[in-house]
This record gives sequence, C-alpha cells and structure tokens, in this order.
Amino acid sequence: MSILVTRPNPAGKALTQRLIDAGKTAFQAPLIEITAGRELPLLDAKLKGLRAGDCVFLLSKNAVSYANWQLNQLQQSWPDTLSYYGIGQNTAKDFQHLSSLPICYPEQGETSEDLLDLPELNQVKNKRILLLRGNGGRDLLATTLSQRGAIVDECECYQRLFIHYSPEDFALQWEKAQVDTLVVTSGEMLQQLFDLVAESKKAWLLNCHLLVVSERLATIAKTLGWETVTVAESANNDALFHALI
Repeated sequence: MSILVTRPNPAGKALTQRLIDAGKTAFQAPLIEITAGRELPLLDAKLKGLRAGDCVFLLSKNAVSYANWQLNQLQQSWPDTLSYYGIGQNTAKDFQHLSSLPICYPEQGETSEDLLDLPELNQVKNKRILLLRGNGGRDLLATTLSQRGAIVDECECYQRLFIHYSPEDFALQWEKAQVDTLVVTSGEMLQQLFDLVAESKKAWLLNCHLLVVSERLATIAKTLGWETVTVAESANNDALFHALI
C-alpha cells in the first residue's frame, strides 16, 4: 500500500508522519491551504449582537481555532450566555478545551445532517443563529434552520484556498510512486482532485482505493467513478490512521 494524503496542514502533515512512523509508505499533497477568513474581524460584533439563549454553530475545527484566535487578539472571551453547537465530537472537544463552555453535538457522525437531527434544533423559531464556517462548502444548515424559523447569520472565519498543481505532473508523480490509496476529507477536495487529474490519467486515479470521511462523500466518489471506497468512522486523524493500518 502506498498512500497519498490530501488533507490540508497541519492535520495532513501529522497524519502522513504518523503513517510513516508506523511503517507505511505515505506521501502528502495538500489540495487546499487554510487562512484567516475575510469576515473574521467582524466576529466580535456578530457575537455581541446575539441575545442570551441564541445559538452559535461551530462547523469545523478550523472555525474554532481561527475564531478563538480572533477573540484572544481582542482580549475577549466566548460569551457564556449563548448556546453552542459543534458539527461533531472533535470540533466540540476543541471548543470545550479552549473555552471551558458546554457545547452540544451529535453523538454519532460529523455532518450537517447529523447536527440537524438533534431534537432541540427542531425548536428554533425566532432564535438568532450564527454559523462560524469557512468559505464555500454546503448551505444545508443555513437553509434548513431558516426553514425552521431561525434568523440565520454567518461569519467566514477561515478560507480554503486551492493549491495549484500541474495536471500532467501531479498524476505522473504519484503514479510513478505507485500510489494506490488516496485520503480525501471533503467533497470540495474530492471534486478538485478529480478535475485536477488529466483525462489520460483518470484510469489510475479511479483505480486507487479511496478513503473518505462520510457516506455523502462515498456517494459522490462512486458517482465520479471510484469503485473501491472506504468510509472512516470519523473525520479525525485517529480514525483515518486506523482505517489505513
């Protein structure tokens, strides 16, 4: 097995090194880089515009880290009068570690659908909800919560920026390295990877074993043409590592 990790840094670098330390042949080619979001300077004002009992949704670990950094720069704390929700256990644990505040999250899964299944989120009429997120991504949460009567606002706390590779060189390099297993952690990156590889190398790409982090991504992958797709139990590095060992 020769593994290519496309997850952005620092998590991608950490996973790759962990695999190498375990005796696996592993390489890294991050498809995106993460930087501060364009709306991050607005975060403090958006939080102060919420009332007691209103909700803040943290939609990734990146959203937590960049938002927390911004509040620290302003010597501000997370308001303790708001209700916090995490997209999954890993995001929620990061938030709890940094804020020492309670946060709700789905016991199983780390998708928008899993979060929306929480019973308390069926009763959000007239509540203000602030989504802390990155650029791009899905709009399911905002759309569904609005349909349920919530007043939804968003704050782009971080940006995903595509890293550009030569279509010919990218596939040639990793095919030559005998890569036969790919790790992809978002739908955006999955589509980017598919579009990046030249048509003449699509057969190599689609013959690789693909490891993804949700059933939704597995469905997208199969639609694109992958046949061998595995879904990790979670999106964190521990789950990805154990799926590859």
